[in-house]
Amino acid sequence: MSGVALNVYTIPAGVPFVDTLAAGIAARLGDDPLALAAATVLLPTRRACRSLREAFLRRSGGQPMLLPRLSPLGDIDADALSLTAEELPGLAGALDLPEAVSGLRRQLLLAKVILAAGGEFAATLPQSVRLGADLGRLVDQVQTERLDFAGLKALVPDDYAGHWQKTLDFLKIVTTLWPAILEQEAHAIDPAAHRNAVLETQARVWAQQPPAGPVIAAGSTGSIPATADLLAVVARMPNGALVLPGLDRDCDDETWDAILHDEAHPQHGLALLLKKLDLDRRAVRPWNEAEDPRAARARLIGEAMRPAATTESWRALEGLDDTALAGLTRIDAPHPEEEANAIALLMRHTLETPEKTAALVTPDRALARRVAMALKRWDVEVNDSAGRPLADTAAGTYLRLTAELAARRAHPLDLLALAKHPLAAGGRDPATFRTDARALERAVLRGPRPAEGFDGLVAALKAADPERFPFAEQRDYLIGWVEDLGTLARPFLELLAGTAPLKDLVDAHVRFAEALARTSEEWGDARLWRHDDGEAAASFIDELRRAADEFPPVPGPEYPALFEALMAGRAVRPRFGLHPRLAILGPLEARLQHYDRMILGGLNEGTWPPEPAADPWMSRPMRKAFGLPSPERQVGLSAHDFAQACGAPEVVLTRAERVDGTPTVPSRWLLRLETVLKALRLEGRIDLEGEPWLAWARSLDEPDAVQPVAPPEPRPPVVARPRRLSVTRVETWMRDPYAIYARHILRLSKLDPIAADPGAAERGQFIHQALDAFVKLHPNLLPENAVAELLELGRQSFGPLLDTHPDVRAFWWPRFERIAAWFVALERERRHTVKPLATEVTGTLELQGPAGPFTLTATADRIDRDAKENGLVIIDYKTGTPPSAREIELGFAPQLPLEAAIAEAGGFPDVTAGAVSGLAFWRLSGGDPAGEEKPVKGDVATLAAEARAGLEELIRAFDDPATPYRSCPRPAMAPRYTDYAHLARVQEWSAGGGGGGE
Repeated sequence: MSGVALNVYTIPAGVPFVDTLAAGIAARLGDDPLALAAATVLLPTRRACRSLREAFLRRSGGQPMLLPRLSPLGDIDADALSLTAEELPGLAGALDLPEAVSGLRRQLLLAKVILAAGGEFAATLPQSVRLGADLGRLVDQVQTERLDFAGLKALVPDDYAGHWQKTLDFLKIVTTLWPAILEQEAHAIDPAAHRNAVLETQARVWAQQPPAGPVIAAGSTGSIPATADLLAVVARMPNGALVLPGLDRDCDDETWDAILHDEAHPQHGLALLLKKLDLDRRAVRPWNEAEDPRAARARLIGEAMRPAATTESWRALEGLDDTALAGLTRIDAPHPEEEANAIALLMRHTLETPEKTAALVTPDRALARRVAMALKRWDVEVNDSAGRPLADTAAGTYLRLTAELAARRAHPLDLLALAKHPLAAGGRDPATFRTDARALERAVLRGPRPAEGFDGLVAALKAADPERFPFAEQRDYLIGWVEDLGTLARPFLELLAGTAPLKDLVDAHVRFAEALARTSEEWGDARLWRHDDGEAAASFIDELRRAADEFPPVPGPEYPALFEALMAGRAVRPRFGLHPRLAILGPLEARLQHYDRMILGGLNEGTWPPEPAADPWMSRPMRKAFGLPSPERQVGLSAHDFAQACGAPEVVLTRAERVDGTPTVPSRWLLRLETVLKALRLEGRIDLEGEPWLAWARSLDEPDAVQPVAPPEPRPPVVARPRRLSVTRVETWMRDPYAIYARHILRLSKLDPIAADPGAAERGQFIHQALDAFVKLHPNLLPENAVAELLELGRQSFGPLLDTHPDVRAFWWPRFERIAAWFVALERERRHTVKPLATEVTGTLELQGPAGPFTLTATADRIDRDAKENGLVIIDYKTGTPPSAREIELGFAPQLPLEAAIAEAGGFPDVTAGAVSGLAFWRLSGGDPAGEEKPVKGDVATLAAEARAGLEELIRAFDDPATPYRSCPRPAMAPRYTDYAHLARVQEWSAGGGGGGE
């Protein structure tokens, strides 16, 4: 290297970059405000420009002042530049460039070409849109690195990889077709090409005619070639200055040479820039005379980041002691929730010191959201400056839900998700609208799905059981509510019913969304497009409408997925911070920022540094051969962000040991830091500083004392206790009295799932219906085609489910066919001596208790007359598992014995009272075997008498007001399923020593 002293400076990581930069500019330009206004400062990002502006204001004490012209490097004013270029030889018309094509327009144009490709490259609409985004990113990468797509053909020989030849054929979309498409787009160019042209022209203008005022380029590492060229020009200008962030000027030559070949090193980008400038790093001067107050820590971090080729130097580390650890803390939390709570506590603790600031820096957006929510514990609002995906914001979610509702023809799940959204109002008060949606949910949306569309909902409301409506007028009110909603959605639904131009679909979509957002006091567009997320959504919709011209017509059912794919990647960033002293930043947003306490969160491998994104087009060796940067380049940039952030006065390094139940690996930088500390015999020191924070964070949610919870023992007054139960409820009464209390006294019942698919209960119901109809149709002899008739009755019972639910036809129907064959064969054999008397017959038996009469009810599946035994046979069809003989013997399965007691007392109408000679369960599984007759063992009369006596004893017990309704008093006899275990909090007291059982 020449060692020529260019105007290149550096600011160490241990001092505030923008404040130091502002102080250095003021020191060089003096007190003349006009001299300051004549200066130009180029910074990496808009956020860095805002930070420097705030630094100048801090220097002036908030007094008004003229500031330098602050410009982000990626957004130089091309219009102002073109005026200067016109006056210079060889540059006239250099910036006579067309506008850059918008990202969404390019994505749709590429998707259109992908759709037209067909054949082995056939893709759905959403797939083509995502592939279009991937191709756009490839184009930007290639143009950013100033490469030519012609080099792709030389990467792999023709006879080497057939799949690569297919990839080359597909990439003709960007190598051959895309330039022609851009020519047709009013000679548009790609965004990366436009940026390169502006930066290159600016460099040529300043090389020929430097501006009169000072030009300072600060904070950039020159990772973009066009930017590096401009930085080189600025460094050579007489009144120019290049200020590098955190250049390591003290490392040895061997290490620096290794850094040049180690793309993952934080200094690699700076090393390449200095090589381009032909400048020795020792010739880089400090921006001012201020000493780095954390030079020892900077050296510690530098050692931890040492290139792999020189790590043997760790064996002889000298000159570092525990002063390098001052202000450095590490926290290893068991899981992300504890990590977030500890970080939130650290940030809240910062506020105890006046004017002290803190920031969480992390690429883990889930961690950022957790911390923001945890801070609300103390009413501290902090936003995530990295932004949120538009699709996850209120406005983005609302737009997705409106599209899905219309495309899926008012499916109950989509309807409820949209109706309960805060933006949905339908011309009413939003709270009233949500209340109406909940009423509709209870009335017809829980249980089997109504017929498709809003007309199906109206029909379901008209046919609903009156008991589903708490007052008579509610049915008509909800019908009107659904009809109004259908009227708003109808134009959009009609478009989605067929194929329509994308622009028409977007317009109809927006009209429906705005109409539904309207309240009784405010227009929908005013509610929908307000706030940061609404403005971002409006910008997206406007760009989409302009980009949708000439896009192929879209099938309605594919529109929601297409809309969501186009929205992907859009972020909503807050325009203003919510808190003046706390911040949550992504690594990009944190560049050049300075806070008193920097918390670097999510330091796990794969999160920070991030896992390299899979390249859908080229392997790593192919990218390198083509000239694209390797994934390690991005790791190096991320490492530079990490090293810069470690220069704050206080630094806290945090990670979670497990994420989603999976063990994690600490970030490579943490592992390297551990190794260096071991070499210095300082291991564990920074961990000790973090342990109290974890303990304090845990204590926030820990109670002062833990006491076992006693099982519930409600004792309602006798007058409130049920005086009528079915035989199946009697079994529940014995096994789980609390369930009887909840259902019959509190009147609580389990809600059916929304738009539920038919389950085991419905399957049993359909089979019962078919068998009942068959036995009633043929009470005596069976016809020759009995199986065919039973199957036809089964088809009628299953109804449209056989056509609308493939799983019903594939799994349930074959089982029913086997059940039908078994059932008919058994019936033919039994009909010689047995005659059916009644099916699905309801009987009652009145018993006396201390508090008065008690009515027992039962619905017998079937009662036969056995001529051979001269008695009644009671049969229960079971599509599930029948009770065991021991359960019946002990009285915990009293259904059939109690039905026998009712029959003996003449409680079943049309069935003459008489002795019961047999009880049986018919298990109808449809498997192997298809059915099984399981007679109840023991003397029927004895079983019936014991069951009746047991019930009378139960009645007497619960007629005593002191008898509680316990939950599962005998755990060994607890029911297999109960809907009230969560209400009784069984898991709390059964596992916590709270007792329960007898």
